[in-house]
Amino acid sequence: GYDIIFFWVVRMVFSGLEHTGETPFDTVLIHGLVRDAQGRKMSKSLGNGIDPLEVIAQYGADALRFTLVTGSTPGNDTRYSEEKVKASRNFANKLWNAARFVLMNLKGELEPGLPEKLDLSDRWVLSALNTLVREVTDNIEKFELGLAAQKIYDFIWDVYCDWYIEIAKLRLYGEDEGQAQSARRVLVYVLREALKLLHPFMPFITETIWQALPHEGPSVMVSAWPEYKDELHFAAEEAQMESLMDAVRAIRNRRAEMNVPPSKKAKVLILTEKKDTFSAGAGFFPKLAYASEIELIDAVPADAAKMASVVTGDAQIYMPMGDLIDFEAERARLGKEKSKVEADIDFVMKKLNNPKFVDKAPEKVVAAEREKAEKLREHLAKLEESIAALN
Repeated sequence: GYDIIFFWVVRMVFSGLEHTGETPFDTVLIHGLVRDAQGRKMSKSLGNGIDPLEVIAQYGADALRFTLVTGSTPGNDTRYSEEKVKASRNFANKLWNAARFVLMNLKGELEPGLPEKLDLSDRWVLSALNTLVREVTDNIEKFELGLAAQKIYDFIWDVYCDWYIEIAKLRLYGEDEGQAQSARRVLVYVLREALKLLHPFMPFITETIWQALPHEGPSVMVSAWPEYKDELHFAAEEAQMESLMDAVRAIRNRRAEMNVPPSKKAKVLILTEKKDTFSAGAGFFPKLAYASEIELIDAVPADAAKMASVVTGDAQIYMPMGDLIDFEAERARLGKEKSKVEADIDFVMKKLNNPKFVDKAPEKVVAAEREKAEKLREHLAKLEESIAALN
């Protein structure tokens, strides 16, 4: 911290020159102070200090360490908050669960390295990992430790856990054992390389998981640091996967807007110029987008007005409403909600039509009731539109 430069850094230089004729170091990273949640410097007099041993006992040393690293930027102070430590603990749990999943799905001896045949998702995750290796290495060399840690976090949580593992399940639980074994090898390779990148920031959990995975050498600490490889850069496959992921996200969001549960499967019609991409990724949609079947079409469906639709940068997607909604049940639900809203409007309007209430109640209360009535009318209008659309 910058507050001990003269107490520690300068004295070390003086002592080194005096006793050995050499400086003890040639580079010093000066970071900000860790302050409390209100931005005050921690001190005994204020009684706002944090006992790290208590935090470690509750959340783990890795969680505390990762919080402090990700919250630091050179020269800027950081505010300590327990919520940040909890978030780091949740990240450790996410990583732990991902590792458990991988270990539970290993069968027999696993060949080292990557398989010769890689599918679209394999190439995508390996290319994303390759880019991560280059960027994190560059960040660390520039002492941008917080930025490096955040990129590793994003890759492990979003790319590896939320997407690649879910896609890999299609092969792991499929009938082709060769494909399943390829998925296992890529899962292990990517996890092992990610652990190496994360190890300086979260040394305990990474060492524990690394020892459980197939590996070489005594410790992740002395394993070779990952290096960028030209042969693992797959720009085209990354672009293809982004198109597919955009489509999956769009379908999920549209279904969520309509309150359609994942158990309700729907046919998905896709109009796109990138038919090869969507054909290659067609197998992702049943699991990730709850599709009953996928059909690539050449023109907008004639009954598109009666379908739920979404548009992405590379595709127009349509889903028959009948596949998404039980019309009778939805009519009944909307009718019930409409009756309730109408009753609420009547109740509010009785107040507003009562001269005694309007004259004697505070102006703010009357204004609030009028605003409430307006919102209820807007809600009623939307319900009537939905009912009309169903009919």
